[in-house]
Amino acid sequence: MSWIIPGLWGWLAGGALLIGAAVGWFFQLPIRSVASVMAFGSGVLLSALSFDRMDEAQRRGGLVATGAGFVIGAALFTGASSVLAEHGAKHRKRSNGKQPSESEHAGSGLAIALGALLDGIPESIVIGTSMLAGKGVSLVAVIAIFLSNLPEGLSSSAGMRKAKRSAAYVFGLWAAIAFVSGLASIVGFVAFRGAPPGVTSLVTAIAAGAILAMLIDTMIPEAFEESHALAGVVAVGGFLCAFALSKATAEPAPKCISNGTVEAR
Repeated sequence: MSWIIPGLWGWLAGGALLIGAAVGWFFQLPIRSVASVMAFGSGVLLSALSFDRMDEAQRRGGLVATGAGFVIGAALFTGASSVLAEHGAKHRKRSNGKQPSESEHAGSGLAIALGALLDGIPESIVIGTSMLAGKGVSLVAVIAIFLSNLPEGLSSSAGMRKAKRSAAYVFGLWAAIAFVSGLASIVGFVAFRGAPPGVTSLVTAIAAGAILAMLIDTMIPEAFEESHALAGVVAVGGFLCAFALSKATAEPAPKCISNGTVEAR
């Protein structure tokens, strides 16, 4: 039953989508406030990728596997996202009314749903692969994904409401994606348990590359467009919070002493 643990962590992080969706649906927050929360979430996720997942992948599998995976992940996400954008999912995270309604763009509802799924799966796989080293889940990754999912659900559901989509569609969509998030975490753990370090590093880096491409493609534009005067500062605040958490939860580095032995700092 060890496989259920990464699933629970994935469902916890994915549950933030539902919380954010509820806030975005039931409360009319100022667009600038929504964009600021999006900027903070972007900074948190960027920091987690930089100092937690990519660093771990490089240590376990080397720079070549990690670098290759990072580029592959970004390319795969960008290609899939471009196809979905042509079918109406380009502004799936926007809260300012740019999302098309079904009458304006037939099939856009399905495209947005698939786009949201595309955004969420790499994050969940990262949670699952973080447990492969046998040291438990990466709390930095879980917290970063949870915090980034809040503004994602908030902004997107606000945009869906302006596009005249029903509450059943919105909450059904995010509930389904939260559920799939847990399943993706399980897949990330079970499918690559026992795999060589180079393989797990490659998979982690692919997911990380997809997440970074998602940030640049969807979250950061929303944050900058609506709160460009503050977006940078708020994103830096999110980055710093995740960086501090990463350092607080890091294992102590070894320290050499005079007799040649090693002790923890």
